[in-house]
Amino acid sequence: MASFQTKSFLKHDDYMTPKYAWENIQQFIPKDKVIWEAFYGDGQSGKDLEDLGFNVIHKPVDFFENNIGDIIVSNPPFSKSKEIMERLKILDKPFILIMPCAKLCTSYIREYFKDDKILQIIIPRKRIHFMKHVDGQMVEGWKPQCNFDCFYYCYKMNLENDITWLE
Repeated sequence: MASFQTKSFLKHDDYMTPKYAWENIQQFIPKDKVIWEAFYGDGQSGKDLEDLGFNVIHKPVDFFENNIGDIIVSNPPFSKSKEIMERLKILDKPFILIMPCAKLCTSYIREYFKDDKILQIIIPRKRIHFMKHVDGQMVEGWKPQCNFDCFYYCYKMNLENDITWLE
């Protein structure tokens, strides 16, 4: 969902995750773990994960000051990716995050995860088309047509392959 309720990010970070983005990867998310959907947005993403049968903690709390649940499954604010990835490395908690594919080439991803050899990628068949919000409301007339590709970045998820291509 790419926004915090408790922080002030630029409006370009307010893009909500469509339910199909979670449906695409539900087979890779363990049902026996408590998911922390760490970035609240409009709250729908947590409901969507619950609808898929997961036990989800999804409330508007500050990601940088909390550590709840067993794994993190979320779409974080892209403008805060470096700080978020640094925090995730410190937490050392399994996660699946939706982020632009270009983030894979950043120096901070390389710095934080190159030695672990446990960062895995799930590549969707098609682009994820996020829903834009401004001031907490869906933008009227918005056509969800994303102009960049995203991957699911997975850490300590023990996937069968380091790169998984979705059908």
